[in-house]
Amino acid sequence: MRAAGDLVYPFVRPTPFMRHPLLNAESGLDLIVKHENHNPTGSFKIRGGLNLVGRLSASERRRGVISASTGNHGQSIALACRREGIQCTILTPLGNNPDKNAAMRAYGATVIEFGRDFDEARERVERLQAEQGLRYVHSANEPLLIAGVATLALEMFDEQPDLDVVLVPIGGGSSACGCAIVRSGVGSHAKIIGVQAEGSDAFARSWRSGTRVVGRQAATFAEGMATRVTFDLTFEILRRELDDVVTLTEPELAAGVRLALRTTHNLAEGAGAASLAAAMKLRDQLAGRKVACVMSGGNIDTATLARVLAMPSSEQSGAEAQPGA
Repeated sequence: MRAAGDLVYPFVRPTPFMRHPLLNAESGLDLIVKHENHNPTGSFKIRGGLNLVGRLSASERRRGVISASTGNHGQSIALACRREGIQCTILTPLGNNPDKNAAMRAYGATVIEFGRDFDEARERVERLQAEQGLRYVHSANEPLLIAGVATLALEMFDEQPDLDVVLVPIGGGSSACGCAIVRSGVGSHAKIIGVQAEGSDAFARSWRSGTRVVGRQAATFAEGMATRVTFDLTFEILRRELDDVVTLTEPELAAGVRLALRTTHNLAEGAGAASLAAAMKLRDQLAGRKVACVMSGGNIDTATLARVLAMPSSEQSGAEAQPGA
């Protein structure tokens, strides 16, 4: 994992890992936020993209890269490919976050919208890869992606070795895998708790039951967690290493975005704010513990942000209640 830093740190600085007095006063908890939203591309994913693309073979570089993404993974691959002079194609779902699509194009990727959700876009990529001989970069089943992403966890445990809990969102699962592997590698006793959206909870249901399931839809505005399936590599790692998983409703996720903006003055997307919302939901059991919250990304589009901010108070969740309410 530390070897990934050779390719990550020439471009990415260690991100802030800090307490916010307003957040801790409102939650009544000792929360330390890992600000992956401060990275280039506004997401933790850039770490994995730099590590994987930087290690492609000469043959893979000539062939070019293709991947599927709802945006943050795609931005990381697009930017890393631009740095390395490699052609890059990213498929996104129809109606995907327009700001993320624009960013991928700005980084030089060819962006194609296809399918009703991430999983249909991914299935199309797998067909195109076979037809065109491109290097398919899966968003989860890539050890080099996980190794790159794990540098965020190394930063956390190097700075705060006595962490008790890490809350981390789960979409494909690479960031949770990185946190869990590093936790075990450094000999920490911290609990790693994954966070999912109730409307896209295939991983949570699979992990709890031990039987991998496929969801009918990925119904969440938090596109970073919007997948209907689990993935072989990350699921097997998390089946062994993850300590728990919590699911959040859409109002709870929206309240997390508002909480991040109000108490940390950071713009977080739905997945990025999920760890804060989960901390509020679990605050009784987290009391007295030192808790890391991974703010995984800040790439919320303006239309979604406007809806989240305009949500009537009757729809707001307990994540915005005062301590003891």
